[in-house]
Amino acid sequence: MQYLSLNRQSPAVDFREAAIRGQAPDKGLYFPESIPLQPRDFIENIEEYSKEEIAFMVIQPYIGTEIPEEKLRQIVSETLQFDFPLVQVTEDMYSLELFHGPTMAFKDVGARFMSRCLGHFIQNKDQELTVLVATSGDTGGAVASGFLGVEGVKVVILYPSGKVSNVQELQLTTLGQNIKALEVNGNFDDCQEMVKKAFADESLNKIMFITSANSINIARWLPQQFYYWFAWKAWPDKKNPPVFCVPSGNFGNICAGLLSYQSGLPANHFIAACNANNTVTDYLINGNYRPKQAVPTISNAMDVGDPSNFVRILELFNHYYPALKEALSGYSITDEQTMQTIFEVFNENNYLLDPHGAVAFQALKEYLGEISSEAGQPFAKGIFLETAHPVKFPETVESIINWKVPVPQPVYDLLLKKKNSIRIEADYSALRDFLLETI
Repeated sequence: MQYLSLNRQSPAVDFREAAIRGQAPDKGLYFPESIPLQPRDFIENIEEYSKEEIAFMVIQPYIGTEIPEEKLRQIVSETLQFDFPLVQVTEDMYSLELFHGPTMAFKDVGARFMSRCLGHFIQNKDQELTVLVATSGDTGGAVASGFLGVEGVKVVILYPSGKVSNVQELQLTTLGQNIKALEVNGNFDDCQEMVKKAFADESLNKIMFITSANSINIARWLPQQFYYWFAWKAWPDKKNPPVFCVPSGNFGNICAGLLSYQSGLPANHFIAACNANNTVTDYLINGNYRPKQAVPTISNAMDVGDPSNFVRILELFNHYYPALKEALSGYSITDEQTMQTIFEVFNENNYLLDPHGAVAFQALKEYLGEISSEAGQPFAKGIFLETAHPVKFPETVESIINWKVPVPQPVYDLLLKKKNSIRIEADYSALRDFLLETI
């Protein structure tokens, strides 16, 4: 498998090169030159496969011969050492719980897979690899956990000061060793822009060997397909595929779902569930893509005004707006709606949502209600992705339900630790100076 830059100004590369680079020399995102189709027998008989076998079947065509089969199976096995349960919440809505990993967020899968791929690729190399990542919440903790102690790799995480939860902040600032956290006086878009400038800085790249662990990196983006195939395995009504509703910030997760859809994953429809940061929601209504300044919300990991991965979604549909509109809808849910949803679902369905899952629940509920009222439309059911454990947002959730969220032991241990971050301004020169000082 070869990977092309979406800016079309750099040569195609293999998986190894794309994963190490993170971004193409022309600043474009890497994209597979072709979309592999999964065998019909695999799709129809998916219940007979283990989750490790499913993941290997899905990811192997994208890797090719860059990682030996035995090693790739080991990487997949180490990536998936936790559960991905599908839980019924209402008569027609199911939660795909993606928070059972070490940092209780869906990004554990991509971070663990990527760390092990890079660890394999840089064996016996003289130069240290610096993984540079911006986070709006869960990415930082997942990357920190995934790369902790990986030999030959240093991780630098940028996060917006005061705009991540206490648990999220502790997860990315307390590990030490090869993990450094930079607390930026700005928002997530500022952090992301600083990271992009570092990759575009030719003089810096001549001195340092840097790559990205954001979902722009294919080694983090591609394994997110696993969730959707696991959901299909667990789906109780194979004759009527589900609607998938995904909390969407930087759009890597839903892009992976749509990629799986192009590979043959049965799905009725996809919904991008957004908060007040409605750039893509507006695009799906009027066809005009206009990036906006991100605004803070209680679903902070989705506070992105110019999502990097949306260009990959456009590429999946050959930039043909009608085809994209047929497969994907967008909803923007306010903080007030999010809080009301958490309250109602907790009291009526005995299920506790985190703010991001609540956004997805409400978007799916609205969509299912709309299509059920259309004449001739069959009754549909759907899956919303619950991407983080509610305990990561205790102040928000507990104030809504007036109940103490049970604290898992790993979080309790985390709360006893002290954060260790370095404050910098939202200015690329500050990041550049820090990186050069660490050489």
